[in-house]
Amino acid sequence: MSAVDDRKLEVLRAIVTDYVDSREPVGSKALVDRHQLDVSPATVRNDMAVLEEEGYITQPHTSAGRIPTDKGYRLFVDRLGEVKPLSVAEKRAINAFMTGAVDLDDIVGRTVRLLAQLTRQVAIVQYPSMQTAVVRHVELVSLSVDRALLVLITSSGRVEQRVIDLPAHTEEQLAALRVGLNTAAVDQLPQRAAERLQTVLDDVAFDDRVAAATVIATLLEMLATDPSARIVVAGVPNLTRFTQNFETAVQPVLEALEEQVVLLRLLGETRGGDVTVRIGQENPYENLQTTSVVTSAYGDPGHTWASLGVVGPTRMDYPSTIASVRAVARYLGRYLAEG
Repeated sequence: MSAVDDRKLEVLRAIVTDYVDSREPVGSKALVDRHQLDVSPATVRNDMAVLEEEGYITQPHTSAGRIPTDKGYRLFVDRLGEVKPLSVAEKRAINAFMTGAVDLDDIVGRTVRLLAQLTRQVAIVQYPSMQTAVVRHVELVSLSVDRALLVLITSSGRVEQRVIDLPAHTEEQLAALRVGLNTAAVDQLPQRAAERLQTVLDDVAFDDRVAAATVIATLLEMLATDPSARIVVAGVPNLTRFTQNFETAVQPVLEALEEQVVLLRLLGETRGGDVTVRIGQENPYENLQTTSVVTSAYGDPGHTWASLGVVGPTRMDYPSTIASVRAVARYLGRYLAEG
């Protein structure tokens, strides 16, 4: 649609807004009554006829009003003048949900529930990638005479623990090894930390090398594990907002949501650091082509850790949804970076 079609764009915006609110096809009289378009009903009807001819709206059945098409939603999203700001209550909800989170599982769980609540859609959150997070601390604690606990903490908020069989160790041995592990790994990305850990054995007394090798091998295994292959989903009951042909429309979506590989690819297609919106047929996965998917990456400055987003009907409140997804992604990135 060209720049000279601003009036038709206003008509399209009004149709999208009314249809999202009412879930009913929109007629020209309703547009004139509810929106100050400063034109006659006849002009609105003409504009609607052009929009329909160009594929931006459609008439679901004879004598009904019009509803937006995927193409119409796309133009609406692309021409959004501004994203609806979060309300004070929504900002307060974000703070309340995140305050007091104890570990990464808790943080991700709170985030996905928050996103589902704010948007009233199905929320999906990917665990942050280990490969772009630096090591914050390595702890090694004796549990008994023959067992020890190895703890890895990263800048993404990940805390992973492993119990290791470590016969006949002493506190002094563990303290010295702890210093060596932290010296080699702290503030390093996983690959670099793994390279540096290979040299730790060189500084360990000969009698302690078997125990040290066991600890280092376990830590290397932990560093090689990337939790970003995990996806958490919340808000599936929100799919009831598909009010028409519920069972026919929702079953394929449910099947897609059960496929972790599909969700990982979906989130992996998020472009850049801002919000990505895929509408209806734009989705590459057939089972999601009755939905819109709104996603955003999160992380700290200069690093993308993972992505999050929502899945809902194409008839969604795009300004509010985009604002919520963007805000939660930014808040999660800051929270993990400062944690």
